[in-house]
Amino acid sequence: MLYLYTPDQQECYTRLLREALPDETVACWPQEAGAEAVTHAAVWAPPDGFFARFPNLHTVFAMGAGVDKLLQRKDLAPHVRIVRLTDAGMAQQMTEYCLYGVLHYQRQMDRYAGQQRAGRWQPLETRLARDVRVGILGLGELGGRVATDLVGLGYHVAGWSRRPRSIDGIRCLHGEAGLRELLPETDVLFCVLPATPETQRLLNTDRLALLPDGAALINAGRGALIDEDALLARLDAGCLRFALLDVFAGEPLREDHPFWRHPRVIVTPHVAADTVPEDAVAQIAANLRAQAAGRPLNGLVERDRGY
Repeated sequence: MLYLYTPDQQECYTRLLREALPDETVACWPQEAGAEAVTHAAVWAPPDGFFARFPNLHTVFAMGAGVDKLLQRKDLAPHVRIVRLTDAGMAQQMTEYCLYGVLHYQRQMDRYAGQQRAGRWQPLETRLARDVRVGILGLGELGGRVATDLVGLGYHVAGWSRRPRSIDGIRCLHGEAGLRELLPETDVLFCVLPATPETQRLLNTDRLALLPDGAALINAGRGALIDEDALLARLDAGCLRFALLDVFAGEPLREDHPFWRHPRVIVTPHVAADTVPEDAVAQIAANLRAQAAGRPLNGLVERDRGY
């Protein structure tokens, strides 16, 4: 049995799963189900203790790309496989979010907004896509797609990952040396890394200082990637033109957080890329069929790596 827990779009996901898996039993919270019959779960932010009731659970499908919170749970046994979504309609949205930030920088919309507040009419120098250097932290399914899309639009793109990667048309760097090479050559830094112990506060005071004066930062990965105090210091000093932030160390962002009212910060409420139900269900169904046939699962999480 597949048990579904999702606070949002519950009826939609239940209908789609039953249509995609006519031979499977699909139950949805808060529907009562025989706990011993549940072998699979598809979840988004389930409450504490949720998994403890299912003694035969062996596979959990995360209804999103991030799995850091699932990996921290005490009610999820180590033998249970966790499978994340590898795209589910999110890649296109992530490109759009990144492109908004890149265009905000390239076309100097932040500066024009300041001129509007000051009542000043002053055209600024035109900057073309080919003149903008975009650095992407994270070259997985989402980051790799964003990099490829931006190259197609004429931007100069380089990417970084913890381990070596190769993507056609993209200059790929890795490791500490690669990060220190990438940052000084970046006009707009786009972050889409997962949250792991290795990426915790990856962008600290020292690394943020490697970005050129006047660079911009976009974070659509995880809030823990950035030392928020260090970022505020760079913004206050005028070293960074602006930061477009979709994710934060604490969510929702507390009402008194300085990001809300900072003139160089744009805040969005974790909406850079939402899961598309039809695409998510298609991935889950494909993985269930692969599992039944003994084939590898797409998006299977390696617990030691954190993604």
